[in-house]
Amino acid sequence: MSTRFAQYLEHEKEVELADIAKRLTAPGKGILAADESVSTCGRRLQDINVENTEENRRRYRELLFSTDSELSENISGVILFDETAKQSDSSGASFIKLLEKKGIIPGIKVDKGIVPLAGTWNECTTTGLDGLKERCEEYKSLGIHFAKWRCVLKITKFTPSYQAMFENANVLARYASICQQAGLVPIVEPEVLPDGDHDLETSRRVTEEVLAFQYKALADHHVYLEGTLLKPNMVTPGQQYSGPTTSPEQCALATVQALNRTVPAAVAGVVFLSGGQSEESATINLNAINNVPLRRPWALTFSYGRALQASVLAAWQGKEENIKDAQRELIKRAKANGEASLGKYKGGVEGAARGKNLFVKDHAY
Repeated sequence: MSTRFAQYLEHEKEVELADIAKRLTAPGKGILAADESVSTCGRRLQDINVENTEENRRRYRELLFSTDSELSENISGVILFDETAKQSDSSGASFIKLLEKKGIIPGIKVDKGIVPLAGTWNECTTTGLDGLKERCEEYKSLGIHFAKWRCVLKITKFTPSYQAMFENANVLARYASICQQAGLVPIVEPEVLPDGDHDLETSRRVTEEVLAFQYKALADHHVYLEGTLLKPNMVTPGQQYSGPTTSPEQCALATVQALNRTVPAAVAGVVFLSGGQSEESATINLNAINNVPLRRPWALTFSYGRALQASVLAAWQGKEENIKDAQRELIKRAKANGEASLGKYKGGVEGAARGKNLFVKDHAY
């Protein structure tokens, strides 16, 4: 640690942040992203003909968080939405306490959503820095120990632009610095969207560019890397790509190459987003990443939302009598991804979603 950085973060806080990050990326474990906003959660519920009310959202989150303690064998942390962080189960116990009892670390989404970035060709940035310090301090007092902030970049003929990469990298770096001051481990998420007809090589090149901007910005803002996690996209061809089929092994190699060329070894771990892949594809690709014969100095695991919940929702259908079946789907998918994070997944674990395509065009929430 440099003397200059010591002025910004106390040693005790560094130790705490590094410990939280290490626990979040423990072998065989990953993160459940249950941080959907009110509107996004509503779309999930609409798919199973359940009305988007606060009570139904609470019921669904209770289903997830009250799953048998076996869940903690493969889920180290859960990312909450602000509404969820302040809700309780049907017995009156807060969701935060419910997770803590299972040994699962509560986290929180702290960004305020995506907005257009002026002066660009349909690019965007993410808002929420105003009041972030106070919100982070409040969340820490509630028992939350890590945070997430998502920025989005798009691959087209003219994008991502220098302006978009620079702006989003600096927004994420400012967020990360503020989080660490409050004792929260920041998950840094510069997502390159899978929309487009680009090939694997283009995806790798752009991902490398975006990550290079990101780690320059984190260094400029004196962010303590051992107390951070990276949540990137996997390197895959665009959803509309019509060329030759790309294997999981090819995608995995391109992904690890991009990380090796840009991400410092000091970073505590990489927790991939699923990016609209089907449940099984996200697991198979994660498994392939953990078998790439290249240097991999970080834990390479998952922070999945749709790829952990699609079968849960399909099994639940909003009915009380289906809760146990839905929870079994969550445990099954968590176990499969836990094995994949160790490179030991053998495949063939089909859920109630039955390979459903989870891609959402221009995904925002």
